Amino acid sequence: TLFRSDRVDDAARQIWFRAGGIRPGQDPYYVHHCRINFDGSGLTVLTEGDGTHTVEFSPDRAFVIATWSRVDQPPVTELRRVRDGRRVCELEQADARALFQTGWRAPQRFVAKGRDGTTDIYGIIIRPSNFDPAKKYPVIEEIYAGPQGAFVPKSFGLQVRQHAIAELGFIVVQIDGMGTAHRSKAFHDVCWKNLGDAGLPDRIAWMKAAAAKHPEMDLTRVGVYGGSAGGQSSTGALLRHGDFYKVAVSDCGCHDNRLDKIWWNEQWMGWPIGPEYAESSNVTLAKNLQGKLLLIVGELDRNVDPASTMQVVNALIKADKDFDLLVVPGGGHGIAESPYGSRRRMDFFVRHLLGVEPRSQPN
Repeated sequence: TLFRSDRVDDAARQIWFRAGGIRPGQDPYYVHHCRINFDGSGLTVLTEGDGTHTVEFSPDRAFVIATWSRVDQPPVTELRRVRDGRRVCELEQADARALFQTGWRAPQRFVAKGRDGTTDIYGIIIRPSNFDPAKKYPVIEEIYAGPQGAFVPKSFGLQVRQHAIAELGFIVVQIDGMGTAHRSKAFHDVCWKNLGDAGLPDRIAWMKAAAAKHPEMDLTRVGVYGGSAGGQSSTGALLRHGDFYKVAVSDCGCHDNRLDKIWWNEQWMGWPIGPEYAESSNVTLAKNLQGKLLLIVGELDRNVDPASTMQVVNALIKADKDFDLLVVPGGGHGIAESPYGSRRRMDFFVRHLLGVEPRSQPN
């Protein structure tokens, strides 16, 4: 996968670019830096480490400082020679011992087959710091399935939001299903006129495979949350796969692709508007609601029209479905990431997946 071109050298007739899937045996989402001649000869991969890379070139571009990491590997920094891509020396390895001494647990990388039984689907598993393999934990998926990218973290980081949720007694997962980017054209084409799919069949298959290997994952109690396109997908998870997903919290969702901004939706849903728009709409599918749903929306969202959420609300009421709604006065896009919105989201999962009434907030 070509991620992007970084430099075109007309004099040397070379293209410098970033690519994924270029190192056999590595996660295909890992970013590597490369160079190739205009005529397709002389391909040189400048980075090597089993992780995703950032680089800084020397002024004459004869050398490069490459830093790579994984979600379970703190950063490693190397000096490499650009002529042949060989490593000159290792400069530094980040020391994360103090972090791990706090009880913080690195995410686990996990790969399983998707809906077709052949395509590799990549994701991560985050466990609480007091994890006990003898116990059963509800599973919560953080979902964003926008076709413009891939969203599972690949570099070392704290994943603060996901760990905060896990600490309440959950296992949190993130997965890139079919329809997202940075893989093959066939992988991406699943989204075409089909944004409602959101790779959910691949995500379910991945979680079933993960639970078969890690029985502490309780797939009778699965929640999902997301915002914007993730708001559409998390609500859609209950509407399309309510036999698997039991609880959803959806923030600022673009629930109907006929209402959201044209430039984003028409790239993948096409023009003119056809029946596929209604088929992908949560408004159309609202009558299928199973499980517990919390809709969150900011009154002054300037990215996704709040009416998108209100159309779903209207359809749910007409279908006589029970649900929860939080409208934040003056709130903008992504209001669920505010302290209040985040607390309400976590309380919703605690109440409906753990069966515990959250303690009231102190005055």
